[in-house]
Amino acid sequence: MTRQGLVTTVFSRAGTAAVVGWVGSARERAAGARGLLDDSGRQGAAPPVPAGDYAAVLVYRDRILLMRDEQARVPLFFRERGGRVSAVSTSVRCLGSVTELAPRYFCRYLTGNLAQPHSDLTPFAGVHRVLGGEVVELSPTGQLRSRTPRRARRATDPPERTADGSCLDGAAQELRRALENAVGRRMGTTTACHVSGGTDSTSVALLAARLLAAERGDAGDLVLLAGRFSRGELATERPYLDVAMEEIRRHTPAVRPVIIDADDVADFDDFPHHAGDADEPHAHAFRAPFWARLHAAAAELGCDTLLTGCGADPIADANPFHLHRLARTGALRQMSEQARAWAAESEQGLRDIVRAYVVQPAFPLAAERITALRGGGTVLGGLGTFNRPRWLRSGFARAHGYRDAGIAESRFMFGRKPERSLYEAANYVAAPDLLSWQRARRDGFFLSHPFLDPEVVATMRRLPAAATSRPGRPKAVLRAAMADLLPAPIHDRAIKVPFNDLYARGLRRHGDELIALCRSARHPLVTEMFDVETLCRAVREAQLGLGDSYSWDRVNSSLALVAWLERLDRRSGAPGAAVPVSAGS
Repeated sequence: MTRQGLVTTVFSRAGTAAVVGWVGSARERAAGARGLLDDSGRQGAAPPVPAGDYAAVLVYRDRILLMRDEQARVPLFFRERGGRVSAVSTSVRCLGSVTELAPRYFCRYLTGNLAQPHSDLTPFAGVHRVLGGEVVELSPTGQLRSRTPRRARRATDPPERTADGSCLDGAAQELRRALENAVGRRMGTTTACHVSGGTDSTSVALLAARLLAAERGDAGDLVLLAGRFSRGELATERPYLDVAMEEIRRHTPAVRPVIIDADDVADFDDFPHHAGDADEPHAHAFRAPFWARLHAAAAELGCDTLLTGCGADPIADANPFHLHRLARTGALRQMSEQARAWAAESEQGLRDIVRAYVVQPAFPLAAERITALRGGGTVLGGLGTFNRPRWLRSGFARAHGYRDAGIAESRFMFGRKPERSLYEAANYVAAPDLLSWQRARRDGFFLSHPFLDPEVVATMRRLPAAATSRPGRPKAVLRAAMADLLPAPIHDRAIKVPFNDLYARGLRRHGDELIALCRSARHPLVTEMFDVETLCRAVREAQLGLGDSYSWDRVNSSLALVAWLERLDRRSGAPGAAVPVSAGS
């Protein structure tokens, strides 16, 4: 067995496995890699893909297997021509040619920020993505034999719910058990935890501290990582952060708190670098400065895994698309009553709730077009998740399948049963993994998401709406599950301050630079895709606070794509060479 950074390589009579990440348990990387090699090498029925955060290349005498876990946190790509795979890499830039781009990918990317992780398309022609939970089989010489999606092993799934088992207490016990297991699987030798003072991150950190204390009598190998603001909206989060830190240290005094002063940080700081050096365009590159500062501190302390509460919102909260199921099955009175409760809880209008969770999932593209017609007058007016932004040239969109991309994206987000597809989409909404993976290659540790663990998702998706929906109490099951650990101020808080202040500050500080970036862009695809002046108007409108989170996401995506294209031929930020494919090497 050899270990080099994020890669574990094991050898046996069956073959060789190179695993980036961990299989089964973050602490037992060698054992997990060896088990994956042995299980996948057995003849007969194909085994399910085991849980973990990994990408793997398994080389046997008679075949080569490429695979990723179902969460798909660690990327994996292969270069193919004429049915033969010539190289494999965790970096798409290592495999692609800057002169052979795939315009259809950019249309798919621009339909929304879920596109990259679940699409075979990549920015480069001839380079493909191994999808989450997929196993790609090659011949010993690299001939592509098959691509097979497999489900993860779910031996710990909860049993089917019964009518008398749907109370909040029972649901809370199931979630607590699943979340403890998810945190335990992700604990490394030296573990860091994000702590923000919110319910989600505090829950993960408390469970991690208790697990370490139970095992070793202390939590000296646990780092509590937080960004602190002393002014602006985010300064109101500081008392909750202090309470969270104090409670965790009360349980386990030996933890190491690391507080990073972040008053000088704004979104879009050094944007050409963060967006341009990403492995592929990434809509959340504007937020990289804040996360990069925190992750640099974890790297200095030698952490090998970093646990985050990101991903909890769509998983641990009640599922609003349950309203769509009620409407679909004809329970209109029940749907109306619950929609009113949702509206009161979220301080939205009843019409807005019904449009967002009943009408739009049924007719997503039509609903957006109608909204766009009603919201005209500005570039951002009425711009939603799927319809074409005005700065994307219609000729480019028609030529490269923007409409088909929008349909594919809407089907992925809503599916035939939106109340189920929410959990699938959550895996891609919540985790900005292109940025975390970029840091991982440099810093040597993984960003891991316990709330997106397959066992946690399976637990929540099996719970009936009656167990999860409590008007006025978001994340009711999680609060009940953590009632014995969470301090009262955090357990009882209903809202958390978003990072809008960071975004607005970034646009005020860097708006002119972003407009200059667009106007000075020299890559021919920028002007072929975009009406640059219209995109600049959209940036100005966002600076003035016009639009909403959906339209700002579309602006952010386009700006990230411009920066990425402009630095495409600068390979200084790209990782090392690709690995040739051959069973004999």
